[in-house]
Amino acid sequence: MRKLAFTQAPAPTAPQIVTAARIRALDEAGGTPEAFLVVGDRIGHVGGVEECRAAAARLSALEPELVDLGEATVVPGFVDAHAHPLMLGQMMSWVDCGPEKAGSIPEIVELLRAAAADLPAGRPIRGYGYEQRNLAERRHPTRHELDEVSTDREVYLMNASGHGGVVNSHTLELHGVTRETPNPQGGEFFRDADGELTGELSDAACNVLTGLEGVKIGHHGPNFHLADEPEEHRRQLAAAQERFLAGGVTTIGDCQVSRREFDMYLRLAESGDLKVRVSMYLLSHLLDDAIEMGLHGQFGNEHLSFAGIKFYSDGTLGGWTAYFPDGYVGDPCRTGQLYHDPRDYAEMIRKAHRVGLQTATHSQSPTALEMVISAIESALEERPDADARHRIEHCGLPTPEQIGRMAAAGIYPVNQPQHHYNWGEGVEQAIGTPGERFNPLGEFERAGVQVTISSDAPVADPRPMEALQAATTRITRRGTQLGPEDLAVSLDTALRGHTIAAARVLGREDEIGSLETGKRADFAVLARDPYETPATELAGVEVLSTWVGGERVHGG
Repeated sequence: MRKLAFTQAPAPTAPQIVTAARIRALDEAGGTPEAFLVVGDRIGHVGGVEECRAAAARLSALEPELVDLGEATVVPGFVDAHAHPLMLGQMMSWVDCGPEKAGSIPEIVELLRAAAADLPAGRPIRGYGYEQRNLAERRHPTRHELDEVSTDREVYLMNASGHGGVVNSHTLELHGVTRETPNPQGGEFFRDADGELTGELSDAACNVLTGLEGVKIGHHGPNFHLADEPEEHRRQLAAAQERFLAGGVTTIGDCQVSRREFDMYLRLAESGDLKVRVSMYLLSHLLDDAIEMGLHGQFGNEHLSFAGIKFYSDGTLGGWTAYFPDGYVGDPCRTGQLYHDPRDYAEMIRKAHRVGLQTATHSQSPTALEMVISAIESALEERPDADARHRIEHCGLPTPEQIGRMAAAGIYPVNQPQHHYNWGEGVEQAIGTPGERFNPLGEFERAGVQVTISSDAPVADPRPMEALQAATTRITRRGTQLGPEDLAVSLDTALRGHTIAAARVLGREDEIGSLETGKRADFAVLARDPYETPATELAGVEVLSTWVGGERVHGG
């Protein structure tokens, strides 16, 4: 039987007085203190250096150590409230075919062919990151083009949305998919005008790759983690952790936790290798199990905790699987889908809400959002709770009326500005107006709805500074100003959205998210002060080091 190890408490370490050219505490007052004191893994005092020395004398018998970070700027550790770390770890071992690596289909093919030459015979070739509207051809590759990579082993190229991609002919043959194969509920094997398979697949059709734990309508939505051996999954998760730390992220909300992910976190925790803090959201197929086990609220320790339940209402805007019942402007035959009958979904939300569980629902289109908001309103009417903190993940295209209702109900959207940075033009092409409103952060702020920023890694890299640039400029990777400027937010709002506001979404604002006495000593050290950096240059601000609990865990 495996069990968590209980180790002897480490010997007390000397307190640390941290100073830098600028410290952005992000407390309510917007303070810029001279220093802060770290005792153990918490902040013992915030203020002047001599004040910190006096506090150290009261709190510890050991002489404090001065940690002078020079000309750097210190901010609270970034909180990424919505990400998929295991999936990111898998992608890190695949071939990066994103816009910085390939701008056309032939370039993608060459990247995959080069990778194939270095792989053992028979091993699948997997790529990720392409967004068809960023390619010169403005379309998905086809199976025939991927056949140029290999005809005797699997080739899978995952779309940037994570909700599908393209496979070669061998992959279709291997899994018995032919032109006569019916589309599964909630997914599609795409065909050309003559009915021949193109190689593109989406959502539930990806079950041929992920197995029985993939997409299930009425169940829990997509799970695109391809099955690997447990030790390989553990390695992937550890590698992903380092990517988050490199971006200054100290806390993650994992929004896709099944038994597999839970087990991997336990393995990292047992070995003492879990450096970041993780708040886990169990997939909705585990709702009844959670309730039966009495998991009716948050629990765990400072590094690994249970936060709530994750649902899906529809698909993705980038992959054209979000639910638009009248069809997409870019392809009227596509409508996307809902993952639940609205009545069934509403009952699940009520079930979770009755026992005090926070819910987090992936939802993009106005129709899907209506189902989610209405269900939460109904649950709150049945059992009022002014601090339920139900979440809507992505929340890409709410109507102004829906935003007002979200404010009234205390619903927290969790957005990813890097999505509109990477493929905002594609949303406009897909649905026309109101595609330019994708991620309307400014509208949220004016309506009194908290702005929360995350990465959705690996859909976007966990680069908080890039997310801040996208949120404050609304300028896409291709240089397009997406919608009016008032959809953007100020740097202060964006930075808080990736720190203290994100901590509040996770229910951890008393512990992390700002540099205040009593909180965990989690912080990122930046080469430049974001408040003194032009908005269009924020993505280039380097993260020099990342600290968790007063310990430097990344950088020099």
